[in-house]
Amino acid sequence: MIERIRLGASDLEVPRICLGTMTFGGQNTERDGHLQLNYAFERGIDFIDTAEVYPIPVTPDSAGATERIVGSWLRGKPRDRIVIASKVGGPGRGMQGIRTGAREEGLPLDKRDIVLACEASLKRLGTDYIDLYQIHWPARNVPQFGANRFDEALEREAVTLREQLEAMAQLVREGKVRHVGLSNETAWGVCEATRLADRFGLPRIASIQNVYNLMSREFEHGLHETCFRDRVGLLAYSPLAFGALTGKYRNGARPAGGRLTLFGDAWPRYAKPAIPAAVDAYAEIASRFGLTLTQLALGFVASRPFVASTIIGATTLDQLRQCIDGCGTRLPAEAMAAIEEVHTRMPNPAP
Repeated sequence: MIERIRLGASDLEVPRICLGTMTFGGQNTERDGHLQLNYAFERGIDFIDTAEVYPIPVTPDSAGATERIVGSWLRGKPRDRIVIASKVGGPGRGMQGIRTGAREEGLPLDKRDIVLACEASLKRLGTDYIDLYQIHWPARNVPQFGANRFDEALEREAVTLREQLEAMAQLVREGKVRHVGLSNETAWGVCEATRLADRFGLPRIASIQNVYNLMSREFEHGLHETCFRDRVGLLAYSPLAFGALTGKYRNGARPAGGRLTLFGDAWPRYAKPAIPAAVDAYAEIASRFGLTLTQLALGFVASRPFVASTIIGATTLDQLRQCIDGCGTRLPAEAMAAIEEVHTRMPNPAP
């Protein structure tokens, strides 16, 4: 039985495991996606995360395909027993030429943009409401997706977080969105969102969806305290570091079909020079305690008190089974101590 939890300060109850879908429509066909969704649902995972720009990497032809696949599966299912999370994209991140719904090219992430994006997502999903609607990444200048320091020289004009939350408020009033969240955010962004919600009566964020894994634990610095005090739940994505923490890329291997094999150039975070040694060190710990590296990595993420739900993704049913089972791994205190020793020597090789 998968444990359930209230997400942040909201009344939204979710399982501690969430099914990520960003391969649906890309590496996975509609049939593949439906098989994964059925298997996850049978295992008690009724929390599904998608986005208007999935599958990743996004292209003008593929954007929105994942939501359509989730929507075709959702037909005939008990909608009130399924939590659908989606996200609205913004400027940057290879979005040139991408159009979703009725929006203009460029995706400024202003009020009109967010409302139109949500309405287009609802149509693709074939539902009247989205349980958790998230801003996929900030419109403003922030270090993200492998950048690890704030660069003042990159400052630019951007839509304010207040305007974005006002758009979310409209969607909540209209019944199109139940709860709101952020993704790829900073401690400042969470604090600002909470302040704006309290001051102007706007929706309070229930969650933040950020990367968290053995290779990237930066959430622990600043964001952990911020989310604890503001009662915001972490939806931890990439718990296996794009597959690096399965061990399949050790010794320079590039297995066919692996995401780093196919799309590694687009994800510099997991190509940094300190990663192979760190993976080897964690693999040794896993072996010492009779675990697979996957079990160690997922068990670690699931053990963190600030992780509300771990987002897992897979391209095969066997991978999905291993991920679900791995999230249930309970690590002994000695294994946790060994992890901390490696982290002290090799902190955050993939920030």
